[in-house]
Amino acid sequence: MGIQIVFLLSGLVMILFAAEFFTNGIEAFGRHFSFSQAVVGSIFAAVGTALPETILPVVAIFFYGGEAAKDIGVGAILGAPFMLSTLAFFLVGLTVSVSSLKNRRKFELLVEAKSIKRDMSFFIIMYSAAVFLPMLFGRQALLPVAIALVAGYILYAWLTFRGESADLEHSEGMYLWRLVQRLMPATRQAPPLAVILIQVAAALAVMIKGAHAFVQSLEQISVQFGMDPLIFALLLAPVATELPEKFNSVTWTWKGRDTLAMGNVTGAMVFQSTFPVSVGLLFTEWQVTGMALFSAVLALLSSLTVLVMIALRGRISPFALLFGGCLYLIYALVLVIT
Repeated sequence: MGIQIVFLLSGLVMILFAAEFFTNGIEAFGRHFSFSQAVVGSIFAAVGTALPETILPVVAIFFYGGEAAKDIGVGAILGAPFMLSTLAFFLVGLTVSVSSLKNRRKFELLVEAKSIKRDMSFFIIMYSAAVFLPMLFGRQALLPVAIALVAGYILYAWLTFRGESADLEHSEGMYLWRLVQRLMPATRQAPPLAVILIQVAAALAVMIKGAHAFVQSLEQISVQFGMDPLIFALLLAPVATELPEKFNSVTWTWKGRDTLAMGNVTGAMVFQSTFPVSVGLLFTEWQVTGMALFSAVLALLSSLTVLVMIALRGRISPFALLFGGCLYLIYALVLVIT
């Protein structure tokens, strides 16, 4: 038991440090190309951290035979938006709450309303289409919906690149480049693209490794405590696989970069509701029923809450994000009871 706890904590520490280096590197990447906050948060950071868990259902569907593997793939595809719209929102709201108690900031989330509204609107429309249109029109709707989702993400990315958004805020400088400058004082001030990509790729690799170590240790501990493997698979494993997005957003929220923090989550939600869902629509039976349907409804409810608030008030109350944690708790209780 002791060694599993050590590995569990080690994985968590790896994720925390890697998230700090990843967000620092992705900011440097955005400044290098003069990208806006919305593009950096909702596109590059979101897709970069979403790719690892996107690979998991693809591998399950294409490389493992049988209906069970495809069911696991569908569950993973639907689980990602649910975790992001509940637990990831909750962690951002919790970070704001803790920061305000420490007098680091006010109890409010200052984001670019237009960017987050765009993210939430695309997610709600596309995710709803993927979940409900096949129910209404049967299997003949799968191919058109899959094509529409991919086209929708391309449109979303185009609008995000063209949309109005502030430039990246001043940061503390790129960590790897600061080390290089200490070793070679004569080097130029701005980091070259190659160094930026090395830091981003290395941080992402460490983050993935830390998440896998965390999941493996958590699974071993749950088995030793006699926890049902199915409960673990549905509740705890998806939490761990989404840790990169969560900790990146916590890091940015703690620093007061709210648009980047929320964009990292909402942009990942848009991505996860398009490309992975298209794979599920085309290569599985795509039967969204039971707890899978319940999780989709809760994800949409949490997203609608945030969208309505930002549409009416132009900002997001941390309470709306904390509400996501309540929805996850409801899901967990219903799952355990049933």
